[in-house]
Amino acid sequence: MAKLTRWPIWRRWFGTRSERAAEKFLKKLGYRILGRNVCFRNGELDLVARQGDIIVFAEVRSTEGADTGIPALSVDFIKQRKLTESAKAWLQRHRLLDRTSRFDVLAVSWPANQKEPVIEHFMNAFSPTGRFQMFS
Repeated sequence: MAKLTRWPIWRRWFGTRSERAAEKFLKKLGYRILGRNVCFRNGELDLVARQGDIIVFAEVRSTEGADTGIPALSVDFIKQRKLTESAKAWLQRHRLLDRTSRFDVLAVSWPANQKEPVIEHFMNAFSPTGRFQMFS
């Protein structure tokens, strides 16, 4: 049975396409992908990667326009809190709470008449929020 989603099919397709582009981008930079679309009670982690000894939780935001700033700004405090709780759960599940981690945002824009997206990588985009702070 198909997974129900609150997003229309085209929106999910667009998001998946952007996440694949972001994954490819990170791999070219030497990151090792550890997980994709990891779901927890509090939210979903788009990409979990490793850069050297650092665990990176990458949130992928996308737009059809050329401006990468707008999708990056959409990671508000509420979203940051959900990502923080999900990251904590991921680290606990893998017994890696002692590892250094960070939150990156990859803003993917698909300008008209271009096959490849423009990707802006915001490393260490925000600090953990809530109870997770004691582990950072």
